[in-house]
Amino acid sequence: MTDLPLNALRAFGLVYEHRGVRAAARELGLAHSSVSRHLGELARWLGVPLLHAAGGRAGLVFTPQGEALGRAVQSGLREIEQAVASLREVRPAHAVALSTTPSFAIRWLLPRLPAFESAHPRVELSVLVDQKLEAFDGGRVDLAIRMGQGPWPQLHCEPLMDEALYPVMSPAFWQAHGRPSRPAQLRGLRLLHDRDPQASWEAWRRVHGPAGLSLQGGARYASSDLVLRAAQQGQGVALARHRLAAQDIETGSLVRPFGALEVPLGTAYWIVRPQAAPPRPAVAAVLDWLRWQAAGR
Repeated sequence: MTDLPLNALRAFGLVYEHRGVRAAARELGLAHSSVSRHLGELARWLGVPLLHAAGGRAGLVFTPQGEALGRAVQSGLREIEQAVASLREVRPAHAVALSTTPSFAIRWLLPRLPAFESAHPRVELSVLVDQKLEAFDGGRVDLAIRMGQGPWPQLHCEPLMDEALYPVMSPAFWQAHGRPSRPAQLRGLRLLHDRDPQASWEAWRRVHGPAGLSLQGGARYASSDLVLRAAQQGQGVALARHRLAAQDIETGSLVRPFGALEVPLGTAYWIVRPQAAPPRPAVAAVLDWLRWQAAGR
């Protein structure tokens, strides 16, 4: 290890990544000539050529030995970077990182956080917006709330809440379109579509109709929060998740034109965490609070 030319290897790794000396020099904050000198010293130390003499306009061309070393250096540097990042982000015992989707964070979790902070003033709860379950791999997330059809393999998955779907629209849209009160009156209204596969208008049509309801037209939105905001602005009718729309129904910014008609989804929200170790006391406090909030609907 003491003989490895680490500076030269780092420079070579960046040259390999960028396929050029100039870009690597900018990232390292070195002169072009300094990076070139590192490459020459590394090739002499190894005793094998790493670059072909002329790469032409396509950029640098690496020898087979250069390709193999470049891949190895990149892989090693990434592992070091991840390990260092994990160590620098080690959280104190009272800190908890919770990951969830943007819509759930905005519409269900954030309005409840002041109550959590009041009940647990010593716990520092951070909310990360991340759609991927792989967030546990780096150790930066303690638990997650996921929407979907769990459980997921190799994770500890606990059902949190069920869900139901129903159409919503703004009061102004409802008034302007004759105060519809029956599903048959959806014909001719502009439908707003959520990319969420569980919240498709097909699920509503299958249960409540009307059978001839056209699902082709209407705007598509990337999140449940966006489709509900569009409905609030009077752009059309959204098929809402009850947990995410309940507050808007209570305040009157959205209305349920068809009363109690809904499509039950069963368990749709899950608490997800790594299987390996039992939760720390701070994490256990967050888990208990989430269960309590879910039970209170």
